[in-house]
Amino acid sequence: MRWRLASGVLCDKSVPPGLKGKFYRVVVRPAMLYETECWPVKMSHVQKMKVAEMRMLKWMCGHTRKDRIRNEVIRDKVGVSSVEDKLQELRLRWFGHVKRRDIDAPVRRCKRLSIVGLRKGRGRPKKYWAEVVRQDISLLQLTEDMTHDRKT
Repeated sequence: MRWRLASGVLCDKSVPPGLKGKFYRVVVRPAMLYETECWPVKMSHVQKMKVAEMRMLKWMCGHTRKDRIRNEVIRDKVGVSSVEDKLQELRLRWFGHVKRRDIDAPVRRCKRLSIVGLRKGRGRPKKYWAEVVRQDISLLQLTEDMTHDRKT
């Protein structure tokens, strides 16, 4: 909905691409990534977000898929990083908050986690948030001890 409200400004050809990118980063992306830091994100979720983001960015620049312009070129033109990188950054930031909090601090429950049913299904067990964070930490070659130093 944020995208549709802002599309008049974002699709205007007289607005420079840098300003469009800044508006996208400040208004649209936070609405799209709201509370994603505590999802056990699957690759299908990431793929859907990447596709949605690229459709918006191409639309902002006035390009279509038929123009066959690479995603990196459009991201550089608008000055926006990948949604996958932003998801990872948000998850690791939230992980740092969780690790640094007091033991007796109240626990925040995410809306998405409370919806999950207890029904047994077929196939692979559900992915847990801690599993996703462990993958992020190993990918970036970090350690859990680094969470105590906020600047790091």
